[in-house]
Amino acid sequence: MNYAQSVQKEKTMKASDLFVKALENEGVEYIFGIPGEENLDLLDSLKDSKIKFILTRHEQAAAFMAATYGRLTGRAGVCLATLGPGATNLVTAIAYAQLGGMPLVVITGQKPIKAGLQGKFQILDIVRMMEPLVKDSDQIVYGRQIPALVRGAFRIAEEERPGAVHLELPEDIAREEVENDKVFPRQTIHRVFASDRAIEKAVEVISAAKKPLLLVGAGANRKRVRQPLSDFVNKTGIMFFNTQMGKGVLSGDDSHFLGTAAFSSKDYVHEAIKQADLIINVGHDLIEKPPFVMKGDKQQVIHINFHSAQIKDIYYPQVEVVGNISNSMDRITHALDECFACNRAWVEPIRERTKVAIHALDDDTSFPMLPQRVVSDVRKVMDDEGIVSLDNGMFKLWFARHYHTHEPNTLLLDNALATMGAGLPSAMACALMYPERQVVAVCGDGGFMMNSQELETAVRLKLNLITIIFNDSGYGMIKWKQAGQELADFALDFNNPDFVMYAQSYGATGHRIASSEELIPTMEKAFADGGVHVIDLPIDYSQNTKTLLNDLKQFDA
Repeated sequence: MNYAQSVQKEKTMKASDLFVKALENEGVEYIFGIPGEENLDLLDSLKDSKIKFILTRHEQAAAFMAATYGRLTGRAGVCLATLGPGATNLVTAIAYAQLGGMPLVVITGQKPIKAGLQGKFQILDIVRMMEPLVKDSDQIVYGRQIPALVRGAFRIAEEERPGAVHLELPEDIAREEVENDKVFPRQTIHRVFASDRAIEKAVEVISAAKKPLLLVGAGANRKRVRQPLSDFVNKTGIMFFNTQMGKGVLSGDDSHFLGTAAFSSKDYVHEAIKQADLIINVGHDLIEKPPFVMKGDKQQVIHINFHSAQIKDIYYPQVEVVGNISNSMDRITHALDECFACNRAWVEPIRERTKVAIHALDDDTSFPMLPQRVVSDVRKVMDDEGIVSLDNGMFKLWFARHYHTHEPNTLLLDNALATMGAGLPSAMACALMYPERQVVAVCGDGGFMMNSQELETAVRLKLNLITIIFNDSGYGMIKWKQAGQELADFALDFNNPDFVMYAQSYGATGHRIASSEELIPTMEKAFADGGVHVIDLPIDYSQNTKTLLNDLKQFDA
């Protein structure tokens, strides 16, 4: 080899190495996934990287874990799958991230694109398949594209509104030699501030209100605007409520807290919403189940968010303050009079009635346990920073209405895609990231079995994690909807494995609750012992129809 060849050799590297270098530049800590033969060069490049590869038992679980990482950090989580069935297995979890506003970068493999030696075997157009589900989807067609496309993917995934981005790295592109190009540095995105006129208009409308309420939505939870919102509440005395995905931005123990809008209407909190002459809606995300429905123009709505409102027949705010939420709230708070909303005589009785109704069965001793008692017991065990990750099912409504949060992102629920199967993988991501914190996954028996194989992953990673299974031997929420439509109870019951033995077969510890007094000590011991625990909890959902249908008919107006 002559000198010129030697110099050229030193200037080149394998494209998959450059890809990993670009990921490291983005601060990636974990890649969750299942590789295939099309990803082997990338996998090999990861072996000496500081990035930890987390092997899962299903691609869907990998993407749920990566999405949760993005949700908790604001930095894009990363998942990996091969072509064909590996990529298609990601689809539900990608939609979960996209609808839920969670930054996620998805990497898939592909057969060689420069020579097709296997015909159409396993080949789907993954780039086009992903396009309706993500903010952007690209195929890397030559190695020198990698630094720019990776930087672009993370920028797009993380900027408002956060979501999913897909990159396809074909097998032959990953293997090719490329010049040792420098990666592009991460840049701080400076948020646009709302105009002075928008702030002035908001202050004018707020000052004129007699019965204002503050609504905290998902966008506020995502951007951690807790302090500006706290300052606003404390200075003005305004009462507030939150959406399901806005829980935790402000404490549920605050004397100004009215409740959670778990439904769109016909709940205790909606009695106050109907009486309010102004709703200040901070961090509204139309993808959530609407916390209230606008009708006519008798009620003013101020929309405060990073982006303008998406006008619908149920949501058409009269005032919009578009820009950095923290900055907007600081300026509005500064301009308002002290304690202008301290007259709570109109809303305090509603707050008290809501509180009594929500906690009426906290100490119920019946067995199988009522969900109200379970929520109360879990709350007693969890500290302020403990994380409860909810799957989707009937229990989600009970937790949304009854579980008071004190810190942001300590009750993780999906009110966007609302998919079953996310609860356990999401909790695993939490336990991996925060090993010092209490982490509980709450799943129905149906949702748990959709990704229960990940117990092996949790045990292998030596996570500290409790999974509580609400066991009613059926799809409880669908049965509730069936009853609500006065249809016959049909086709929604099933049989379960012995969950205690099932957990033990994976190397986890199984528990079966036999009385209402056993749940708290079982959870406390599980946390003290550490490791992976599964609690089989027989549940009585008979309250579903009584409390969530019949008792709330008084709010039909």
